[in-house]
Amino acid sequence: MVNTKIANASRRSFLQGAAGLTLGFCLPAIAAPAGAGKAAAPAGQPFEANAFLRIGTDDSVTVIAKHLEMGQGSYTGLATILAEELDADWQTVRLEGAPADASRYNNLFWGASQGTGGSTAMANSWDQLRAAGAAGRAMLVNAAARRWQVPAGEITVRDGIVSHRRSKRQARFGELAADAAREAVPASVVLKEAKDFRLIGKQAPRKDSVDKTNGQAQFTQDIQLPGMLVAVVAHPPRFGATVRGFDASAARRVRNVVDVVQIPSGVAVLASDTWSAKKGRDALQVDWDESRSFKLGSEEIVARYREMAKSPGLVARRVGNTEQAFAGAARIVRAAYDFPYLAHAAMEPMNCVIRLSERGCEVWNGEQMATADQSRLAAIFGLTPEQVRINMLYAGGSFGRRANTHSDYVVEAAQIVKAIGGKAPVKLVWMREDDMRAGYYRPLFHHALEAALDAGGQLTGWRHRLVGQSILLGSPFESMMVKDGIDAVSVEGAANLPYAIPNLLVDLHTPKDIDVPVLWWRSVGSSHTAYSTEVFLDQVARAAGKDPVAWRLELLANHPRHRGVLRLAAEKSGWGTRLPAGVRGTRRGRGVAVHESFHSYVAQVAEVTVAADGTVKVDRVVCAVDCGIAINPDNIRSQIEGAVGFALSAALHGEITLKEGAVVEGNFDTYRPIRIGEMPRVEVHIVPSTAKPTGVGEPGVPPLAPAVANAIGAATGKYPDRLPFRAEDLRA
Repeated sequence: MVNTKIANASRRSFLQGAAGLTLGFCLPAIAAPAGAGKAAAPAGQPFEANAFLRIGTDDSVTVIAKHLEMGQGSYTGLATILAEELDADWQTVRLEGAPADASRYNNLFWGASQGTGGSTAMANSWDQLRAAGAAGRAMLVNAAARRWQVPAGEITVRDGIVSHRRSKRQARFGELAADAAREAVPASVVLKEAKDFRLIGKQAPRKDSVDKTNGQAQFTQDIQLPGMLVAVVAHPPRFGATVRGFDASAARRVRNVVDVVQIPSGVAVLASDTWSAKKGRDALQVDWDESRSFKLGSEEIVARYREMAKSPGLVARRVGNTEQAFAGAARIVRAAYDFPYLAHAAMEPMNCVIRLSERGCEVWNGEQMATADQSRLAAIFGLTPEQVRINMLYAGGSFGRRANTHSDYVVEAAQIVKAIGGKAPVKLVWMREDDMRAGYYRPLFHHALEAALDAGGQLTGWRHRLVGQSILLGSPFESMMVKDGIDAVSVEGAANLPYAIPNLLVDLHTPKDIDVPVLWWRSVGSSHTAYSTEVFLDQVARAAGKDPVAWRLELLANHPRHRGVLRLAAEKSGWGTRLPAGVRGTRRGRGVAVHESFHSYVAQVAEVTVAADGTVKVDRVVCAVDCGIAINPDNIRSQIEGAVGFALSAALHGEITLKEGAVVEGNFDTYRPIRIGEMPRVEVHIVPSTAKPTGVGEPGVPPLAPAVANAIGAATGKYPDRLPFRAEDLRA
């Protein structure tokens, strides 16, 4: 058995690393509820065992989820962890989004901050929620033992039933709720051995599927408040432009338009419904001051980055002596890769509902960064953070967009409420075009790489230079994650390259004069570094006459988990066997990539068919993932499958282009995801593990594009050096 000590947040802190950082955190989950162990709860009142667990007299088990459910399955995973140790009946378990309260619901990897991101939900909740469930179970057992006058050690719990076999007594959770509320929170609890798990590692059905199917799930767009107005904003056509003046006469003539107000980010039109607000916004005449706006196009940015890559940058990692390695090389391989800006393009564009009253501010939102948003709203309205109540609803995707370091769309909603004097609740609605043209983007990057080979074909030197905007400069994370001018997420996946290379240099240029708003995008820096490192490694392998899998295994001798997923993916894909021939005029190939991100390891093998006109069809992707203990295996498979589709959309089509500083793309007609016919057959194999769970929402993204590119290289001899793939680059 594992003995876990429990104590109040004010008395016990723990340390745990995340993304290369070591941050202090507390365990507020185990703090005793107010009045626990002192007086019985009033009749009919639920038993609040701790901040994460509430048991009703109707046998309902409510898990308070501190992490946002945005489609990634976090609600189900969090509930599984707690319900396992509680021995709850899965059918009675329900979820409720936690309020904004970092003293109880902080992300344990982020210090005193509440939020969801970085694939941390399961990893930072694992010990916390197991202990929370076990504490609730112990209190139920103690209540039953006291009621029945039997030893607690003789009592068993299973599927929401507390039983004493010898006396043949039993009680449901609800029957014991009032008595359990009188029990003191135990000083320590005994956690289950993995062999005794009945939910973890099994197929516990998702908790959000039914509500999302029958329409009961609440998203921001579903919120309707008495007297509420809907706001749609006219944003500047270029980043950095401001309002010089505007004519709202035509907008005010639109039926149901109530008000037009200027705010720092543009001009907002308020109406009694969304369509009227949009029509009013479209009728506005705005005079934009573009004297300080950003006016470079994508091609000009790329050209500038390529020029910067000709000179050394700030050193992110140095091993050995690369100058000596390259001076004595028998052969040098070089390549460069360009990566475009990318939109998050979540199915639900940005939106937020805010109501201001004498008591404070109330928010309804697919809330991803509760502490930051709460703090900024308090500052805008002159409130204390405690006066800002945030209701966390479902979110229709995010991919990093709602985890905005500047709380952009939430602040925008607040500015509108403030501009109208708080006279009505406001629902801010962004159209797809607003999200695409006035949002935040995965940064554009340029990578230049060189490898040195000796006469025996051994890899002796590696130089990797990156050029791209920093996500973290100017953000609350800068002090923690930007060291000596190096943004950690710009070089992740490159500076921590796992391959055994005796001489290695990674350096970085971070341009300060590119004023395009950038933000983390699903898998962040690894979304481009995995491509450059894994595709270049294949090109070097070809030059050295090496098999890509065998060579990786040789270079990963000191990284058993990388090797484990690589071996599994290769075995399941039939690596080394001949692919069936395609139709006449096509070429087929198989490619591999392996990458670690968010402390999880994923290898993917892709099979592709390249037509004579250069178009690419991805036929099959075989994935192997090592993410520690598989809490919900089916959800892990779903996340990896979804990551393949998401990453393939970017590889085949994804590109935000700027023309004289303005974003060209506006909707899914010009920034399109893959269609159903482009989705390959995906096989997911999970490595059995007893290690603590790690991230799974993002790690499936990085290996996909390089695996496909390497398959293209195997089929055609051409390795795409820019994304998205272009048929003209691959024509026979």
